[in-house]
Amino acid sequence: MGEMEDSILKKRGLKVEDDNFVSKKIGNIVESMEGVQENFSQFSPGIDFNGTRRAPAKKLVIKNFKMKVKPVDDFEKRSWEKLQNAVLAIQTSRPISTSLEELYQMVENLSSMGQAEKVYAQLKGLIEKHVEETVGQFLGESMDKLIFMKKMNEAWSNHCQQIIMSRSIFLYLDRTYVLQHPGVLSIWDLGLDTFRKYVLTHAVVQVRTVDGILMIIEQERHGDMIDRSLLKSLLRMMSDLQIYAEAFEKKFLVATEKLYASEGQQLVNQLDTPAYLQHVDTRLKEERERLHYYLDTSTKWQLFHIVEKQLIAEHLPTILSKGLDILMEENRIQDLKLMYNLLGRVKTGQSDLCNKMAEYVKKRGKVIVINPEKDKTMVQELLEFKEKLDIILVECFKNNDKFVTALKDSFEAFINQRQNKPAEMIAKFVDSKLRAGNKESSEEEMERLLDKIMVLFRFIHGKDVFEAFYKNHLSKRLLVGKSASVDAEKSMLSKLKAECGAGFTSKLEGMFKDMELSRDINTAFKQALKNIHDLGSTQLDMVVNVLSIAFWPTYPLQVIMPPFMARYQEIFNKFYQSKYGGRRLQWQPSLGHCNLKANFKSGSKELQVSLYQALCLLQFNEMNEISLEDLKERTNIEDEEIRRTLQSLACGKARVIVKNPRGKDVNDGDLFIFNKDFTNALYKIKINQIQTKETKDEQKATEERVFQDRQYQIDAAIVRIMKMRKNLSHTLLLTELYNQLKFPCNPPDIKKRIESLIDRDYIQRDKSNSNQYVYVA
Repeated sequence: MGEMEDSILKKRGLKVEDDNFVSKKIGNIVESMEGVQENFSQFSPGIDFNGTRRAPAKKLVIKNFKMKVKPVDDFEKRSWEKLQNAVLAIQTSRPISTSLEELYQMVENLSSMGQAEKVYAQLKGLIEKHVEETVGQFLGESMDKLIFMKKMNEAWSNHCQQIIMSRSIFLYLDRTYVLQHPGVLSIWDLGLDTFRKYVLTHAVVQVRTVDGILMIIEQERHGDMIDRSLLKSLLRMMSDLQIYAEAFEKKFLVATEKLYASEGQQLVNQLDTPAYLQHVDTRLKEERERLHYYLDTSTKWQLFHIVEKQLIAEHLPTILSKGLDILMEENRIQDLKLMYNLLGRVKTGQSDLCNKMAEYVKKRGKVIVINPEKDKTMVQELLEFKEKLDIILVECFKNNDKFVTALKDSFEAFINQRQNKPAEMIAKFVDSKLRAGNKESSEEEMERLLDKIMVLFRFIHGKDVFEAFYKNHLSKRLLVGKSASVDAEKSMLSKLKAECGAGFTSKLEGMFKDMELSRDINTAFKQALKNIHDLGSTQLDMVVNVLSIAFWPTYPLQVIMPPFMARYQEIFNKFYQSKYGGRRLQWQPSLGHCNLKANFKSGSKELQVSLYQALCLLQFNEMNEISLEDLKERTNIEDEEIRRTLQSLACGKARVIVKNPRGKDVNDGDLFIFNKDFTNALYKIKINQIQTKETKDEQKATEERVFQDRQYQIDAAIVRIMKMRKNLSHTLLLTELYNQLKFPCNPPDIKKRIESLIDRDYIQRDKSNSNQYVYVA
């Protein structure tokens, strides 16, 4: 038993006092136990070992056995020598002679003996001494920068490994002494702090290290291959040592700004805009890779801010003025998408891009609208232009609300610079598409086209101009039977109604109702004709469209009808009066059309002609040759109209009459002869109906009618406003009018209407203020 205890004590570093240590201590225990009876007797509640009752005893207290153990005289010295040798072996890359478990136990024993602070201080001294010796290798004068960087990286890697190995031995200090003393650094932090203090805060070493890193990064930016792992390790070292921001980042950002400022200034003038944008995008990707591979994430915002500022923000006006118009004109989707993304990285980039896009749209659109030579193709070009911009808006500008609004405002601005013409041309374009024979084959294509046209329609201010011309063309389509599809007509009508309200389309809807009523009237008229026997030798299949004056355009031209046609007109008048007494019919033959049977040497043909053409041709039933003057007298057709009619019969593809002398134009004194030798492979021959084309007079009349309607609307608006306000200044009255009127109007025109209303006693000027108007009740 004594030998075993001796062995245990020796292992724990304690000294045995004498050879009979154990037996003496056991004897002491026995003697102590013999006194238990006496002690027990003193503290028992009243009964001793013999059974005799005694007075109440005191409480028994048993204390632990105390044994003073002294450490071995040279234990501390021998332990530290082994620990020191181990640390030096780690620092010099030699094998450790003592096991790590034994070394760890030594640290634990020394700490238990109260030597933790001393052991920590000795370890700190060893680390500092070794690191201080290390710095000398970095102070050579002629060392290559790359070699210097590799040596630095090697020294840092070795130091980290040494600290890790040393910490594994002295871990007990971290878990006890360091935790109990908040101001004391952990062994790992001690290693970092030492390396920072003796190596990287050394002025020469730090400058050389940072300059070397910057040199390698600059080489990479110029396209050279570099060792990214070396950079990553060195920058991680600086980050771990907490000198990254102060020592490296500031210089790095300054070098970056200098590089890209020079590069941007040079390349923005050398390269075209797409190439420059591609270069900027490449640079941003490269910097993103550097952040991923070796730069600290804390540098991200400042780095990108510098690149974006020097390559984009500083040259924003040049990029936009030099390249946007070309990219938009050539429809370069990918380049525009890249421009939008890059410019979106700077503060005002997208706003400036939006404004520049609006300028381009206005400039390009104005070319389409203003040029009179492009009137015929205006609407088609506008549709194609709008479609192209819509694609760019969605694919390149991500349907950004600002860009959508700017596009609408730009279209509205340029399309109304020529006040009435766009509205007129849109109406004519719709007419060409809704007329029979257009190229839009399917209903789906027609519907898509009408939707696109309605987009343009929303931009125009003169919607009343559109309505006037649209009504003219619609009347011709309905009366001449040239409408391609009733469904398409009604679809367009419903779109206009949804856009402008029922008041805008009420007259157009009335036209369709008149056509439906006319079909019923003609059916009844054909039944009535069966009961009439004195119709003469010439039988007609006459169809009459009864139209309301309020809905339809008026054509005041009156012509002389042949007797047999006049007879049918009279019969229809009587028939209509019998059904609708009190209504007066006014015949308007200008939009009539006829089918005539004509006999030629080659055989009989059926000619599909206008009523004016028919009246001219019927004159040849009585004579073979007739002059222009005689035809005008016999038909009463207006001079310009009859010239165009005869031109279509004598100078077109189907020349059923011959003009003498020959020529394209009809002049005074020309003679016309029926062409008996006319030949054509077809039996039914359609001769172009000249009167379906809008004449200058018709266009002028339409414009005058629009102007007259606008005058009425201005008058009504003025009276309505003054009736409500009673008293109003000239300026406020103009403001109210601009808000209420749906068409553009000039102050001089408004002033004329105000004067007219003053003359008619609707309003009057204030006697004390000539710029103030008073409503006359």
